[in-house]
Amino acid sequence: MKIETLRKRLDKDRPMTSVTIRMPEDVIEDLKRIAPKLGFSGYQPLIRAYVGQGLREDLERFENDAVTELINSK
Repeated sequence: MKIETLRKRLDKDRPMTSVTIRMPEDVIEDLKRIAPKLGFSGYQPLIRAYVGQGLREDLERFENDAVTELINSK
């Protein structure tokens, strides 16, 4: 990930948008139970953390694949 992109992602005041997602009630209850134990103020910040973690892993994997393809093409 480029440094500038990383800096933008670390900005606490970046714009947010609302998203609606349907999830099983028991999953939401588990998230509500676990969130404070992990230091989150609620279940929604925990969901954002989970999504962000998975996204960063996938971005890194795909960006590394692109670099590997470029290296192998030479």
